[in-house]
Amino acid sequence: MDGRLLLFDFDGVIADSLELYETTTRRCFELIGTPITPNREVFLDLFDDNFYDAIQARGVKIEEFIRAIREIGPSVDFSGVGLFAGIEPVLEELARENTLIVISSNTNHAVGTILSAHRCACCFQEIMGADVMVSKVRKIIHAMEKYRCPPVMSLFIGDTAGDIREARQAGIGTVAVTWGWHGRERLESADPDYIVDTPEELLALAALLTVR
Repeated sequence: MDGRLLLFDFDGVIADSLELYETTTRRCFELIGTPITPNREVFLDLFDDNFYDAIQARGVKIEEFIRAIREIGPSVDFSGVGLFAGIEPVLEELARENTLIVISSNTNHAVGTILSAHRCACCFQEIMGADVMVSKVRKIIHAMEKYRCPPVMSLFIGDTAGDIREARQAGIGTVAVTWGWHGRERLESADPDYIVDTPEELLALAALLTVR
């Protein structure tokens, strides 16, 4: 493959979707009788590591949660979800010479619907959501194998400490963005290779080959 393999988390990196994601997730928890997120702080704690591992550790049965997502999914209105300022032209530029993939805890339907609404779906070769597998470690490794791209030519871009920790477990370079769900201090605790404050900074990082 030409260029680099750039693996993007979706919610909090591309889509400004915290409100909808939190509300929908809470509805799913309530539907299956495990209301584990009484406030936003507790909700964001779920993303210190893998989201699905975190909810399972708190007593949520993954198969029941997935069923709840499928039941609630058709009623979710994605029309109010915007993309972060400046991210669209950056994605378009990066997609010219690199392979872009979405690696998300969200569903393929949700990610695809939002990207299509903003006419950005064409920037990505593939969406690997929770429908594919729930471990981002496994999805990252799978993406590198599928697109025949070694770790030294790959980068993962995420906005939570859990994103960074999973990407590091997969053995690739990590970029933490500060405009998403976790603040800088929390991101730094996960030891990312790079931290960026604006989407435009991703263009410069894409040219770098020196990663862990």
